[in-house]
Amino acid sequence: MFEDIFHRKKVNIEKLESFGFVNQGYWTYNRPIMNGEFSLIIKIDKKGNVDTDLIEIATNEPYILYKTNSSGTYVGKVRSAIEAVLKEIAESCYDVGTFKSAQAQMLIEYVRNTYGDELEFLWQKFPDYAVWRRKDNKKWYAVILTIPKNKLGLKSNELVEIIDLRIEPDKMKEILQNEHYYPGWHMNKKSWYTIILDDGIPDDEICRRLDESYHLAKK
Repeated sequence: MFEDIFHRKKVNIEKLESFGFVNQGYWTYNRPIMNGEFSLIIKIDKKGNVDTDLIEIATNEPYILYKTNSSGTYVGKVRSAIEAVLKEIAESCYDVGTFKSAQAQMLIEYVRNTYGDELEFLWQKFPDYAVWRRKDNKKWYAVILTIPKNKLGLKSNELVEIIDLRIEPDKMKEILQNEHYYPGWHMNKKSWYTIILDDGIPDDEICRRLDESYHLAKK
């Protein structure tokens, strides 16, 4: 819930501190809302993912209706109050960036330093899709996209950043037997596969796979 508020934004730790967040292994911030009826607790992890809890002041009990499918005027007002605080935090503590995951940022720097290439955003209608392509033949060797997990057959609508990479067709079956590897999304599934950029696969392994894809794109 409220994921869209932080979509395409990257958390700025220094700004969190200035805003009033406290580091407790994750960043936490409390604020009263609804004329002091509730205490809103906001938690942000190192990746910038946001979670909220709401405590009713009078009873000191959690209020969870706003996280359910419940409808009604009152719960709508509660959601609106929470949304207003989250939008303030997104504006004050996050930087605009198409790809915000730590691994996406790592890969952007790796490709820049290794191949001198920058992401190319080729589709105005899809600002969360970008490609890297070789300078010599203009062939793509990697694609980064933001999609819901259910597009990969997972039981979640959570938005994640993924990378599509090339592979020799005769090696596809073998690589898909490994955990965290998926058939290429929106690409030719005979020669492309997908990795979610959520630290499920170590950085050095992803960089090695990207290098392999870069060399395959030379053919």
